[in-house]
Amino acid sequence: MKSTTASLKPAEVEKKWIHIDAEGVVVGRLATFIANRLRGKHRGDYTPHVDCGDYVVVTNVDKVVFTGKKSTDKVYYRHTGHPGGVKSTTPQKVLGGRFPERVLEKAVERMLPKESPLARKQMTHLRLFAGAAHTHEAQSPETIAFAAASAKNTRSV
Repeated sequence: MKSTTASLKPAEVEKKWIHIDAEGVVVGRLATFIANRLRGKHRGDYTPHVDCGDYVVVTNVDKVVFTGKKSTDKVYYRHTGHPGGVKSTTPQKVLGGRFPERVLEKAVERMLPKESPLARKQMTHLRLFAGAAHTHEAQSPETIAFAAASAKNTRSV
């Protein structure tokens, strides 16, 4: 008696579009949800080496929150490539700056498989918008009420 595991083929994948409003939502919990959706781990026919995830559109990314004192105490480091070129910033500065969507983008990117062609492809399926409007109405994305799914998804005051 043999049993085989069904492996999804790239031609068989049906991708959905989902929309999430990120206003008042905790960054880490939202990033985990988005990373699982991009990878396709919510599907019953998930296959690790196939891009079987959904397209994710996130609005109000500039209004995400951190729990505790992470918005001021957490430090993001990067290196310029020159000797002594370590630069640092806080989430509060990034959210108040020119590209507030980078906070969530980097959080999701770091939850995907480490720097692979599949991870780069899956990251292209993530669309982040700082305001309430987005340019993907034509795809008629299904709206997911992430903030209402659990009391822990939003920050309690």
